[in-house]
Amino acid sequence: MDHQSVITPWDLECMLCDEAAEPKALPLSLLKRITHDFSDEQAIGRGGFAVVYKGMLENRTVAVKRMSNTYMYEKEFQREVECLMIAKHKNVVRFLGYCADTQGNMARYEGKFVMADVQQRLLCFEYLPKGSLHEYITDMSCGLRWRDRYQIITGICQGLHYLHHKHIVHLDLKPANILLDDNWVPKITDFGISRCFHEMQSQVITKITGTPGYLAPESYNHTKVTYRHSYQLDIYSLGIVIIEILTGNKGYHDVDKVVESWSNMLEQSQSEVQKKQIRVCAQIGIECTNFDPAKRPDTLHIISRLDETESMGGYIKTGMITSQQVR
Repeated sequence: MDHQSVITPWDLECMLCDEAAEPKALPLSLLKRITHDFSDEQAIGRGGFAVVYKGMLENRTVAVKRMSNTYMYEKEFQREVECLMIAKHKNVVRFLGYCADTQGNMARYEGKFVMADVQQRLLCFEYLPKGSLHEYITDMSCGLRWRDRYQIITGICQGLHYLHHKHIVHLDLKPANILLDDNWVPKITDFGISRCFHEMQSQVITKITGTPGYLAPESYNHTKVTYRHSYQLDIYSLGIVIIEILTGNKGYHDVDKVVESWSNMLEQSQSEVQKKQIRVCAQIGIECTNFDPAKRPDTLHIISRLDETESMGGYIKTGMITSQQVR
């Protein structure tokens, strides 16, 4: 009997409760069971090459990502697993395990029965019921208050700083790929086109994909991007996301106008401190979207700037880590 088959929903729930538990191979039978055989009723999201299902345990819930067209996207699956096995941070979605199952299936082909391999490729994550940041992008007149938006901005920056520290380039950072927990803590997800470079600076990205509107301008001008310069692709996307969180829209915004637009929406007791934070975040967003990759700040610089805003005027801290605390 395959050793994976002894893993039960209760075992998975124990893993979910244990922050130190390592991701592991999970049996297809378990993932089928907790998603009610991948029923449409359990589907909570559909992407370019995967469907995400809600997986019901005894007392908790997980998310199960089932890949489609697995032969076409085998490389993406392997890259995603590789990145997720490395990435363990409060601002990266918690990865619980994977399933790489292949079974023979008899099927009729040109009047004959032939044996065909049926591949199943799945990933299992913590479940975040608030969904993605994309659902909460609004202008400053409605939606999330500044305190929550600021926590989301700092959390995304921390998560990306951690990934770059681990030599992982995300390559598709956008609001739809940032999930939120019950306390508005952001978690970066979807590593299907990400790269983990293992400090091999000779590596290059020969084909840059991603989402229009978040892709850096150089993505359209070059066929190859080196390891050394690939981080700047994420920085550009980060700038677009920060500006969206601040204003509800992509594109350039005058810093003074952004601060002015927020003026009447801030907590009175913290308004001056919050205005300074808005100004710094707007400046970072604009710097990140510089058309010249060499002029974009790195994540260490961004985190240092945000660290300074945390200590302004005795402002209550959001629990962010400093640039020196990344592990």
